[in-house]
Amino acid sequence: MGASPLRSGRNPADLRFLRDDGHLSAGLGRFAAGALPPLLPALGGAMVVGVLLLSGLGRLSGITLFAPVAALLLAGVASGHPHQGRFDWMVPPVLRGTEYLYLLSLGSGADVPEPLVFALVTAVALHHCDAVHRARCGARPPAWVMRAMLGWDGRMLLIAIGGVLGWLPFAYGVLAGYLTVLLVWETATSWLATPVTAMAEVPRNKEGGVDAPTT
Repeated sequence: MGASPLRSGRNPADLRFLRDDGHLSAGLGRFAAGALPPLLPALGGAMVVGVLLLSGLGRLSGITLFAPVAALLLAGVASGHPHQGRFDWMVPPVLRGTEYLYLLSLGSGADVPEPLVFALVTAVALHHCDAVHRARCGARPPAWVMRAMLGWDGRMLLIAIGGVLGWLPFAYGVLAGYLTVLLVWETATSWLATPVTAMAEVPRNKEGGVDAPTT
């Protein structure tokens, strides 16, 4: 059996970091104290959300908009688990895919302008890609940045609140702008804070490679 790329190598990524849990999901995980395996709750919550999507999420209104969020919060109970099981690498993709489907389905069903839906989903996807790349390089962003990104549960909850208040396009636009500004600012400051002295001292060959032997 092939190993997940996130689990391979000498320094496998901590899947709890890649889950991208917010305050609510992380708080629920403290109740189980890491005793609940994470895959089944994540799959169960995703299946319930999938059923709600198939039944027509765009026709949901009022408090029913919170149903998918509440269903996926089943996965939050296992957020404190070490995530070292053979198939636990599947948990982050399940959570991310479910969040994407929620944002896309709700935006499409509620006639949110397509550019706003695209902007929000793109911002969330870029945040996830950045987290994966940092995990592979062993350079995580500060904990407060991850919390400021709100987590999958916080983002879904805010969109649901916007739908209940009748401000769904506004909620999509504001959240997309907030996430984009935070992601760009944190990425830029991280690059500027990275020391370049070590790279400057690496011997290079005529082609610019770094495999030239020292003499």
